[in-house]
Amino acid sequence: MIIQPAKKLHGKLSLPGDKSISHRAAMFAALATGETQIENFASSADCAATLNCLENLGVEITRAGSSVKIKGVGKIGFEPPTVALDCENSGTTVRLLSGILAGQNFTSELNGDESLKKRPMRRVIEPLEKMGAKIESASFFLPMIINGKHPLKPVEYVLPVASAQVKSCILLAGLFATGKTTISFKQSAVRNLKPEIGMMRDHTERMLNWFGVKLKETLVADEDGFFIHQTSIEGTTAKLVANGSLNIPSDISSAAFFLVAAACLSDSQLTLENVGLNPTRTAILDVLENCGVKIEKSDEREVCNEPVGNLTVYGSIKPAPTTVKAVILQGGQIPGLIDELPVLAVLGTQLEGGLTIRDASELRVKESDRIAATVENLQRMGAIVEEFPDGLRVEKSTLRGAQIETYGDHRIAMAFAVAGLFAVGNTKIMDADCVKVSFPEFFDSLKKVCE
Repeated sequence: MIIQPAKKLHGKLSLPGDKSISHRAAMFAALATGETQIENFASSADCAATLNCLENLGVEITRAGSSVKIKGVGKIGFEPPTVALDCENSGTTVRLLSGILAGQNFTSELNGDESLKKRPMRRVIEPLEKMGAKIESASFFLPMIINGKHPLKPVEYVLPVASAQVKSCILLAGLFATGKTTISFKQSAVRNLKPEIGMMRDHTERMLNWFGVKLKETLVADEDGFFIHQTSIEGTTAKLVANGSLNIPSDISSAAFFLVAAACLSDSQLTLENVGLNPTRTAILDVLENCGVKIEKSDEREVCNEPVGNLTVYGSIKPAPTTVKAVILQGGQIPGLIDELPVLAVLGTQLEGGLTIRDASELRVKESDRIAATVENLQRMGAIVEEFPDGLRVEKSTLRGAQIETYGDHRIAMAFAVAGLFAVGNTKIMDADCVKVSFPEFFDSLKKVCE
């Protein structure tokens, strides 16, 4: 894909449904009794992988564009799969589904593509085994065989890493445990920070509530100043019941690429409609606004337990955002920005004081080593950048068009397509089709609003 420089982004866009919420909507609808109609289901290959896995577990699914109808089978109505469940490139699919499969009375195998086979599964295997699950894997990587013929017991588990996927996996396994399962996480080490800082995504909790499962959540500060967040689920009484039509908001992680692009091009005025504004996902808005970017929210409301609204972003006066002399993203900020960090590194090339990312070693075990890939491609475009084990620092730089290696990673492809819009000369994105993992329409949408 060849990206040519643009003068501005202008117009309105409706982006595909949120990927994280779509995964959960499909799985929870399958776990429920009754039928659920899902609207604006994500068009991503990852979410299609979740639907395929559920169909191989005997769930009846009807697809019509972005509408998906799922006939729930209840917690124990799944059928033993006759083939290995192919999660393709989707970490969310394999990690959440493993929690469900651990509670079944049959054996199943989870597998994926070569990229997914390199991603760590120890983080879900260990807590599931503490609950009594029997899991086979080679060095904690896929393929993973789950022998669900063992009853699960409740646990009190402290998350070692800030991972909404792991938290969700344990909550889903907790649906099948006899008694109360509790998950704890230390959010922030500073008392004067807002409790929301460092929160993990809570789409699972919101959607379980939508399907009628009541959770107990507490937030307390310990004697060392940490905010301790606890979530408990009572598996003995937990039952999911279909609750009519479920509408998925547009994905704010997809919106982030357009927000950064518009911010860095003078005279831009771009409206993104029906974007999910879950407070665990809107840290990207805080970062941009702190950089002097003007973003207006409108038509704010709640849809199916998720906050939704329109976002209008305005281009900054050239040179692009200079209000802040230096931006440092670290510590408790990172969990809420993990998907947006590559495009924020691109933004850093336009900031007067550059941008630093630390405490983000989790980026090294995504679809690619996103730290290494971001650093390499920034350097290809002429940026001055320094790599750290847990992040990077990029200085304000004039970018030049270059050939970008995506390493098959959709977020690297989209981040550097954005960079190409304000680079000097054309930018060539290799393996651009990898965007289908999360946002197949990305390049078409970009073309619609570029001028």
